[in-house]
Amino acid sequence: MTMMTPQPLDQQEDEEMLVPHSDLVEGPQPLVEGPQPMEDNAGTVENQASDEPQASRFTWTIENFSRLNMKKLYSDVFVVGGYKWRVLIFPKGNNVDYLSMYLDVADSSSLPYGWSRYAQFSLAVVNQINSKYTMKKDTQHQFNQRESDWGFTSFMPLSELYDPNKGYLVNDTCVVEADVAVRKVIDYWTYDSKKETGYVGLKNQGATCYMNSLLQTLYHIPYFRKAVYHMPTTENDNPTGSIPLALQSLFYKLQYHDTSVATKELTKSFGWDTYDSFMQHDVQELNRVLCEKLEDKMKGTVVEGTIQKLFEGHHMNYIECINVDFKSTRKESFYDLQLDVKGCKDVYASFDKYVEVERLEGDNKYHAEEHGLQDAKKGVLFIDFPPVLQLQLKRFEYDFMRDTMVKINDRYEFPLELDLDRDNGKYLSPEADRSVRNLYMLHSVLVHSGGVHGGHYYAFIRPTLSDQWYKFDDERVTKEDVKRALEEQYGGEEELPQTNPGYNNTPFKFTKYSNAYMLVYIRVSDKDKIICDVDEKDIAEHLRIRLKKEQEEKEDKRRYKAQAHLYTIIKVARDEDLREQIGKDIYFDLVDHDKVRNFRIQKQMPFNLFKEEVAKEFGIPVQFQRFWIWAKRQNHTYRPNRPLTPQEEAQTVGALREVSNKAHNAELKLFLEVEYGLDLHPVPPPEKNKEDILLFFKLYDPEKEELRYVGRLFVKSSGKPIELIAKLNEMAGFTPDEEIELFEEIKFEPSVMCERLDKRASFRFSQIEDGDIICFQKQPPPEGEETVRFPDVPSFLEYVKNRQIVHFRALERPKEDDFCLELAKNHTYDDVVEKVAQRLGLDDPSKIRLTPHNCYSQQPKPNPIKYRSVDHLLDMLVHYNQISDILYYEVLDIPLPELQCLKTLKVAFHHATKDEAVILNIRLPKQSTVGDVLNEIKTKVELSHPSAELRLLEVFYHKIYKIFPLHEKIENINDQYWTLRAEEIPEEEKNLGPNDRLIHVYHFTKETAQNQVQVQNFGEPFFLVIHEGETLADVKARIQKKLQVPDEEFSKWKFAFLSLGRPEYLEDSDIVSSRFQRRDVYGAWEQYLGLEHSDTTPKRAYAASQNRHTFEKPVKIYN
Repeated sequence: MTMMTPQPLDQQEDEEMLVPHSDLVEGPQPLVEGPQPMEDNAGTVENQASDEPQASRFTWTIENFSRLNMKKLYSDVFVVGGYKWRVLIFPKGNNVDYLSMYLDVADSSSLPYGWSRYAQFSLAVVNQINSKYTMKKDTQHQFNQRESDWGFTSFMPLSELYDPNKGYLVNDTCVVEADVAVRKVIDYWTYDSKKETGYVGLKNQGATCYMNSLLQTLYHIPYFRKAVYHMPTTENDNPTGSIPLALQSLFYKLQYHDTSVATKELTKSFGWDTYDSFMQHDVQELNRVLCEKLEDKMKGTVVEGTIQKLFEGHHMNYIECINVDFKSTRKESFYDLQLDVKGCKDVYASFDKYVEVERLEGDNKYHAEEHGLQDAKKGVLFIDFPPVLQLQLKRFEYDFMRDTMVKINDRYEFPLELDLDRDNGKYLSPEADRSVRNLYMLHSVLVHSGGVHGGHYYAFIRPTLSDQWYKFDDERVTKEDVKRALEEQYGGEEELPQTNPGYNNTPFKFTKYSNAYMLVYIRVSDKDKIICDVDEKDIAEHLRIRLKKEQEEKEDKRRYKAQAHLYTIIKVARDEDLREQIGKDIYFDLVDHDKVRNFRIQKQMPFNLFKEEVAKEFGIPVQFQRFWIWAKRQNHTYRPNRPLTPQEEAQTVGALREVSNKAHNAELKLFLEVEYGLDLHPVPPPEKNKEDILLFFKLYDPEKEELRYVGRLFVKSSGKPIELIAKLNEMAGFTPDEEIELFEEIKFEPSVMCERLDKRASFRFSQIEDGDIICFQKQPPPEGEETVRFPDVPSFLEYVKNRQIVHFRALERPKEDDFCLELAKNHTYDDVVEKVAQRLGLDDPSKIRLTPHNCYSQQPKPNPIKYRSVDHLLDMLVHYNQISDILYYEVLDIPLPELQCLKTLKVAFHHATKDEAVILNIRLPKQSTVGDVLNEIKTKVELSHPSAELRLLEVFYHKIYKIFPLHEKIENINDQYWTLRAEEIPEEEKNLGPNDRLIHVYHFTKETAQNQVQVQNFGEPFFLVIHEGETLADVKARIQKKLQVPDEEFSKWKFAFLSLGRPEYLEDSDIVSSRFQRRDVYGAWEQYLGLEHSDTTPKRAYAASQNRHTFEKPVKIYN
């Protein structure tokens, strides 16, 4: 399944790409956009590719570009890798203010069903003045019927493209280049992993490829697998509740089955619901959590300590003084090592960095107990390495400047053979055992393909450490060579030569979004112990029996399915079923057919032979059986309709099913009528003519609120109910002259219809027919004298139809039930909140606010229910086609109708002199203005002086987009995506001279990627007044004072004028005001004075972000 998560808007790479079929883009659009690889289908960078790629460049020259008046435009068709392609552009944007550009499969509509093709590609708009400013973006995609085009909705701002000075349009001509590299795709519809490789894959539950790659890696460490098999389990354990048994079962199936294996049992044993399975997590975290759980479960068993034996190593943290004899050491264990990727060319460089000595001196001296502050050396050395060395590569890092996680796709090499004794054991501590040879062979490479917010995981493994590698990609296992497992997973850029030489022969370069993320090495000296034989004798007998039985059942099911077309299922309902079910499982109609005895009968069997099967099953001789066909009535009730005729009984079962069942499903539903004599033995069924009607009777007891089936009778259609009173009293156990009331149960969908039956009118007059249901009860008391909740049958059936148990949860604790209430689906909004208020002991029900439940995410829906906006409880519980039984409640401080007339805004107030912002929730009537908000803020905060004036700003990703006018209504202000910032207006801004300018000042860092300078803003933006003729040196002095930055730090900053993201660096002698000539320019936030930082560590609050880290849901194994 494909999984995507929302993107941060200042993402360097990996942002959402929107394909243009809908021509409609909803929601806020990213300002910078890159490709978003997606789980399993879009994100598999080399996932389904084989052979070497074929590559080509296509150049498209578009004349009279600014005069194009069509919404979208296709290029000519070009061929790469034997496939037809074309470029699709939206010259005025696909509903955004950006050029939108995509690569499209030109012949997608005529391709056969199930087609698929994979391409790496880049799209570029050439800068015809200076090629280094060419705008280029690259990605990769698995094209198929559903996604036949892929690219960038926000490729570049239209303002840049159409600006004649920028160089993208020269003589109104635009030049577009597409570099496309195509790999052939293996036909996986017919591919058999077991046959081709001897191994099977794991099914993906949604976004569980991260788990599958780890499980395959652990499974292929035979010593680990053997230990799992030897964990004690019993035949009474349930795999969904026992992690050891679930893992044993999974490993057994991987070892002995011929097709891919499901992981549902294992995730259930983790205590994960399906929502957890659909959350893409982190391999490293899952590895740690799973190993800790297994270590815990192995305690006190024969395999105790296995995890430590395999994976545990030790290092020593030391601090050693330089000038005095003092050393502090601490021994620590590890199961895996986190290695830096950024700034390291290979694994050895990472180990060098790991053991690098840090000098503690100057302000950072070490306090050495009685020696006081001392210069010292601090570092880490290894005491011992484990037999199985797990190396986690830090491909994901938190970027403080951009306040987001980024993926590092840099090239990073790792060897087939890793020697950790190199350079005379420089990684080892003095007490390390030098007799142990720390030479390792690479066993597996776990790969992440995609970006920071999603992607795909798979693994390259060589199970026996031979030269043959295998790629384990969910269900598919393929043979691979060493180059695919090693060099192609180093990351960095891939350079592909052109296949059609032309005037422009520069090589294609693509960022490789696929790269190694975790490495597993096995020590050569331990190889024979770890790559050991594991066979059936290692598997507990009860497990072998259980799994073989499971396999046989699976095979039976498969055979059953294969032969289904030869059989009919006959469901036979009897009086015994009606007695058993009515009043317990069901109240309406007569029986739940899924709970009656069913027979699987060959279609060719004559029905009379089937009757003999029934005789054997129920002990009712054939001559005493009479079968009735059920019919669905127009009012959606289901009743016995008529007995089978002798001619029908002479037919085959298959022919009879066709007659009875217009829907052509494989079932035949029958009611078996058996009459009993006085001696309670079966007797032949009575003759039935047109005058005879078969009726079913239910008895209602208002005292017990109980409905039950009491039997059936044949009556004459000319007869009257009053003639049955004595018989019905006998069936009910009443005295013969008991006054009873009769009702006909007519229907229950969509609403209950149950009407009083006139005892003196004939059955024919009352339109009573075969299969009708009569409910009866003792005569109810006169109206107003009832002492019971539901005095008659209709009121009881109405109650049963609508009753609903609702689980209420406090909104701040959405996982825990607080209390349950029995309510009715037709309860009004007021009824529901009143019952909740009563339960909570609250006098005012209007202070209750309810929020509905999302059945898919198992979370509260984002928007609460508005006051009286729904008619009934059922409307609150419906989620698409499902009905939930959960509601969330809050107790408000004011009534909900009042709150709904108010607007709540989240405002960050920045004090004139204090660093920390104060977050305020301002609640005012919707018709209020920004001025009212500022007045309200003044009552809640401490101002620098009583007469201070405030303003409200819209800040979005570290830029100021708007100063709100005081008279603007707050009703339409959005604080969900933007930050609202309130601040004091500095005195200097209040009296601007005619030549003064109020300019935007932003912090930024600069990165170079693909020959382009990328500016990343961070921290808190602010305004500054600049005076005419003022030099940069003067402005710098004022900025330093305003931000209170120390000289040493401030001296590292560079100052630049930025327009549309291009920095122009300023000298101290430059006149700043000369750069900011235009006033009141729309998009003023794109012209600003930039403060460039090179240091990546934030020193003060000015580098703090407006939206601190967002965290993924952590991996938890609950059992």
